[in-house]
Amino acid sequence: MRTLLRSSEARWTAVVAVLAVAGVVALWPRGGQETEPGGRVLPWTVDAGRAVMTMPPDEELAPLRARAGLAPCPTPAPGAPPAAGPLVGITVPCLGSHAEVDLAAALAGRPALLNVWASWCTPCREEIPVLDAYAARPGAVPVIGIDIRDDATAALGLLADLDATFPSVADTDGELWAALQVPFAIPTTYVVRADGSVQRVNPPVVFASPDAVALTVQRHLAAR
Repeated sequence: MRTLLRSSEARWTAVVAVLAVAGVVALWPRGGQETEPGGRVLPWTVDAGRAVMTMPPDEELAPLRARAGLAPCPTPAPGAPPAAGPLVGITVPCLGSHAEVDLAAALAGRPALLNVWASWCTPCREEIPVLDAYAARPGAVPVIGIDIRDDATAALGLLADLDATFPSVADTDGELWAALQVPFAIPTTYVVRADGSVQRVNPPVVFASPDAVALTVQRHLAAR
């Protein structure tokens, strides 16, 4: 009898594991050259294990960025300490333009919140307005979005529709995704400390209120 019970438990454990993996995979678009049902080629592919995101020309992005009204991407502060941490040496375009952003240098000496998102991610759509409300609070740490495996025009359109103005960068070559070891499910959030160290918010959470964001930032900055 015990043998039968153990066998049954093993089978159910295997089923649950398969379903869990399927659930995670469903949150992440597949690799390779993908197409939508209408036949349009998606603007990202996988090259050497990294998702490569295509950026439209400046003249196409300019009106979209103007409509979104995004805050400028961060730049290094005068007198800031040398950049440190896992993001050192990674330069990415500010979403909506081809201006280059060195996140490690731009955030050196100050804490920040990094949020990995994409326009195709339903939970991201729910969370973005919450992050924007937190970012507008006095005393909030800077919120920087990292748009991955996405269409830059769709990403800008979503931010405009949601009236979210915190800045985002586009991870065009997948370097931030690799450096941050982003799991195969988003949104994913990271707290950057003033010394450049980065900690992922784990267990993952889709923030439902600005207070929840503030408490998470406070807790992760206090932990060492």
